This record gives sequence, C-alpha cells and structure tokens, in this order.
Amino acid sequence: MVTVWFDGGCPLCRREIALMKRLDRRGAIRFINLESAQSCPLDRATLLARFHAEEDGRLYEGAAAFAAMWRAIPMLRPLGLAARNRIVLTVLQWGYGHFLRARPFLQRLTRKMED
Repeated sequence: MVTVWFDGGCPLCRREIALMKRLDRRGAIRFINLESAQSCPLDRATLLARFHAEEDGRLYEGAAAFAAMWRAIPMLRPLGLAARNRIVLTVLQWGYGHFLRARPFLQRLTRKMED
C-alpha cells in the first residue's frame, strides 16, 4: 500500500488527486487530506510544501513521491518504474522544481475556473 499526503485546500491538488483516485481502481493508495489528517510523518508545513508519499515503509518527496504513487497504478506503473533510474528521476525532479515555482499561479488559475 502506498500512502499519499495531499493539500486538500489546493484546488490544483484536489483535481490531481481526484484523477489518481479514479485511476486507482485496485485501492492500492491511501490518500490523506492534510486538512483533516490526525497524524503525519513530518510536520504539516513540510508536507504542504512538497508532495510526499510512503511506499514500503520509505518516505519520498517531490518527483520520487509521484513515482511511488504511479507505481501503484497499473496504467502509470511503467513511468513509476522508469523513475527508479537516477537520470530519469533527476529530470523529473527538475520538472517538479519548475512546477513548484509555477504552482501559485496555477492555483489562482484553477480557483478562477472553479468560481
């Protein structure tokens, strides 16, 4: 089982998690909304700053956390397995870093679309 912590207050995050829930037909992922989480492996601010997932007792963050989540979904598993390659993961982490810089803008845009 993979555990994923997500920001339930972020419209962008809610959309992505809704998609992952639909793809997770086997129920292999436990999604925890940080807005109502009872306990967390790290402090809330750290979990909100970057995406986190736990797979086989190991905590991942950023692109590695996405890869752990992808490995639990048959359709995305090849991408998650490819991310075990250091070069592939480095490229994904680079992309995730750029996404984090654009995240505030994307969140505002998503909120406007929801209104």
